[in-house]
Amino acid sequence: MSTPTEATGATSAVEQRLAELGLTLPDVAAPVAAYVPAVISGNHVYTSGQLPFVNGKLEATGKVAAGTEGTSDEPTVSPEDAKAYATVCAVNALAAVKSVIGDLDRITRIVKVVGFVSSDPSFTGQPGVINGASELLGQVFGDAGQHARSAVGVSVLPLDSPVEVELIAEFA
Repeated sequence: MSTPTEATGATSAVEQRLAELGLTLPDVAAPVAAYVPAVISGNHVYTSGQLPFVNGKLEATGKVAAGTEGTSDEPTVSPEDAKAYATVCAVNALAAVKSVIGDLDRITRIVKVVGFVSSDPSFTGQPGVINGASELLGQVFGDAGQHARSAVGVSVLPLDSPVEVELIAEFA
């Protein structure tokens, strides 16, 4: 699986930690509808839902299913791959945050993560999938990356993406 590779310059400590993990911030993905990637309200940044785009391309499509549980003819994505895609979504969310605050070192806390998993009806492992985003944020921000979270199974996501992640970050 690929990871975002379009570097914007690892100038902050946060970006250096991402680089140590083999990740770089991509350019912010262009919205696919009428919204903006991130909005500041007070000292919080709210991101729009981020899909697992790498170099402008959606990494996979289909529903997340474990083993042979897939019940339709459409493509399925393994929980392990979906977890990796959730990591990509989190990196894309950080790029959206950077686009409005300029420097990720200004983040004082990741407050909340909301993850959506396009799930086969019998799939119940949404928390494990969204751990891809949560674990990355913990690795990058330490205690400040520990957050409240929701992991929700849905029938379909935009562009038939297997996963979508949004976050709320506090900054100084």
